[in-house]
This record gives sequence, C-alpha cells and structure tokens, in this order.
Amino acid sequence: MHSYKSVFWAATLVASIAGTASAKSLRDEPTIDRPMLSVALAIEISDKCSSIEARKLKGLNYLWGLKSAASKLGYSDDEIKEYVESDAEKSRIRGLGEAYVRSKGLNPTSDADLCTLGEQEIASNTLTGSLLRSRN
Repeated sequence: MHSYKSVFWAATLVASIAGTASAKSLRDEPTIDRPMLSVALAIEISDKCSSIEARKLKGLNYLWGLKSAASKLGYSDDEIKEYVESDAEKSRIRGLGEAYVRSKGLNPTSDADLCTLGEQEIASNTLTGSLLRSRN
C-alpha cells in the first residue's frame, strides 16, 4: 500500500493552523485515525484498480476537515505533522488496511480483490466508497 505516502503528504500540506499541546496521540482519536484509514484505503484501491478512480478534490477537502478537527481537539501543527509523517504510523495504518481487506474475505495483495472491495465500498456508500468513483 505504497500510496499512503500520498495521503500523509496531502494531510501535511493542510497542517497550517497551530493548536494547543495535547497529551493524547492522534492515533488515539477515533474521529481522526479511523477516517485516515478510510482515505488510505481509497487511495490504495484507486492506485491498484484501473476501473476505479479517486475523487481527489473530495479527498483533499476531507483531509482539510480532518486537519481542522485535529486542531480543534487541541493538536498542534507539529503533532499533526508527526502523526502523518511517522513511519510507525504508516506501518500501523497499512496493517489495519490489510486486516480490513482480509476481514472481507479478500487478499490485500491482489489488485482484482482490491477492485472488488472498491466496488463493495462504493455500493455500500462507506466513507472509503464515497471517496471513489467507478469508471464503468
């Protein structure tokens, strides 16, 4: 899932407003962490599946919203940047994404299975699905 770099880079671009220091990590904020997984899945699916494309502007707008939410929760730009650039967080999100794909009975290394997952997510109107569009 090499495309996580794109997600983290985009999130870093929108990290411009400083908040107050927080004792919790962003990984412990389900309103931030879970949606980041959904965005990462959408990017991975669109990168691996030629019949599905990412809704890029919608995705970037969503990332701006997550950045704003993190700031409102009191996280500083440095804390947000640390979260989105952390190799450990990227690896953790990758593991969560692969586990999610497997939980659907699919193989996370199979492009065809990622296409299947993408179509399921679109049909179910999940957050991941809302960030994708079928090219068919």
